[in-house]
Amino acid sequence: MSSHHIVRENQEPALIIANGEACSAELLGQLLEWSPYVVVLDGAIHRVLDLGIKIDALLGDFDRQAFDPESIRQRQYPIDIIHTPDQNKTDLEKAFDYLIERGHRAANVVWATGRRADHTITNLTNVVRYRDQLAITLADDHSRVFLLPRIFEKWYPAATPLSLIPVGTVTGISTKNLKYNLDDEALILGYRTGSSNEADHDGLVQIRYATGDLLLMECWD
Repeated sequence: MSSHHIVRENQEPALIIANGEACSAELLGQLLEWSPYVVVLDGAIHRVLDLGIKIDALLGDFDRQAFDPESIRQRQYPIDIIHTPDQNKTDLEKAFDYLIERGHRAANVVWATGRRADHTITNLTNVVRYRDQLAITLADDHSRVFLLPRIFEKWYPAATPLSLIPVGTVTGISTKNLKYNLDDEALILGYRTGSSNEADHDGLVQIRYATGDLLLMECWD
């Protein structure tokens, strides 16, 4: 599989390939088609190379015994190899920081869910730290997850599964065109979430909230 990078005034999101469960070739191909820059985390490098994807940057702490930078360059050139040894951040967080430093404004992330549950939860919730720096969407074959702005509107077909997941406490949530609407209400992680809601009819879904960090999960089975 290869990607042809289309750069349109830095508007398209970069693509980060993490090291969780692989997504379908169809989804990966769709994202590659619109990604001008591809970053791979070190744990996934051999899996990605085997797919024949053009990689722009490889990033990580490189603490795995099987890692050999020169062998990577022989299979993929040119490639930027960035050593990020900081153990206080995950490799995915380091990738976000790297893209911000390069001036990117948005990123799609695949292979960030599945496999280890601790990695999945951390990857999903850490996006809130980058609210004002990078628009992040995590995608797999069953869902798209992103942090909502304070006011959100999007057209959905009727019965589209939508879940509102608070990271901590979120207050002042009001919605329109959901099967179970909220009216100036609060959601609290571990106590009350907005899981397994859906669009009530074809049309705009509106979501507003006052404080906190609210994730939207667009889901399908």
